[in-house]
Amino acid sequence: MAYSPEPTYTHGTIPKVGILLINLGTPEAPTAGALRPYLKEFLSDPRVIEIPRLVWWPILNLIILNTRPKKSAEKYAQIWTNEGSPLLSHTEKQTKLLQGYLGERTRTPMVVDFAMRYGTPSVDSVLKKMTAQGCDRILVIPLYPQYASSSTATALDAVFASFAQMRNQPALRTIKHYHDHPGYIAALAQSINDYWMQNGRPDKLVMSFHGVPRFSLDKGDPYHCECQKTGRLLAEQLGLKPEQYVLTFQSRFGRAEWLKPYTQATLENLGKSGTRRVDVVCPGFVADCLETLEEIAMECRRAFLAKGGKEFHYIPCLNERPDWIRALTDIALANLGAWLVNDPAQLTQAAELSHNRALGLGAHH
Repeated sequence: MAYSPEPTYTHGTIPKVGILLINLGTPEAPTAGALRPYLKEFLSDPRVIEIPRLVWWPILNLIILNTRPKKSAEKYAQIWTNEGSPLLSHTEKQTKLLQGYLGERTRTPMVVDFAMRYGTPSVDSVLKKMTAQGCDRILVIPLYPQYASSSTATALDAVFASFAQMRNQPALRTIKHYHDHPGYIAALAQSINDYWMQNGRPDKLVMSFHGVPRFSLDKGDPYHCECQKTGRLLAEQLGLKPEQYVLTFQSRFGRAEWLKPYTQATLENLGKSGTRRVDVVCPGFVADCLETLEEIAMECRRAFLAKGGKEFHYIPCLNERPDWIRALTDIALANLGAWLVNDPAQLTQAAELSHNRALGLGAHH
């Protein structure tokens, strides 16, 4: 096996800790041409589509990739901003803020970066960049609060695949989930309370999580249970009674049964039953994206109002909220543990000693 070339090593380099945030991904432009390779990469992932390759391959290549890119591009065009993809711009800002917050709380030399599981920047390219910057320990944080095989696990698959190509692998730590982390729950509750302070309260709060096929629960995926726990903890923090909120699942794809209740069907039923105002929040997404800005704030709004509802409010994701970035900082620091250095001067002295010892042994640099 041919391994990737190693970055040039210089004796006496101070090793750094890397933190890699991973989100789902986004096309490079809201066009059918940009959507086609993005969708092909996404829908070719066997963790995302658990259908035998022989059955799925012709469906994907002959039907879906010839019809869906144009429809998806029209949806993306409705949410695209001057900064480009909302998911990309939010993830980039979260990364910069996390770097700043960590810099205030630890003096350990760090590189904080982000990658997308599908599209660019790829996980492999960013990991190569981090090792070239001297990271010999890397903490990976998939930006999915609730673990699912089709999200968290496939992000980690990409990390492990990149590591498999490396001759000199960094030490690696990964975060599985943070669905019940007190800081994450508190930030969610505060964001909802802040919204209600300005806009009043709804008749019903809908907590909408991304859906997954029902069979994944039967096969042992903990995602459904973790969503339920997030919802329960969030309701407790908000002081809601069971009848004041409902937990639903969105973004169903294909004909198979997915986790229920479905978000849009629930909203239509609420509209029919005379519920005047609903507020929808998406706790499974930490950054606004197509699924929140177009599917919820546009499509589901239309569905609720068409069935007799009067007021529909979408509460934004955590995005760059300081309380959320503080929680993310806490999560990172708790998982870095012994990798943190109290006295950077010791690192400098050790690096100089290493450099001088190497020169004494005849090294060229």
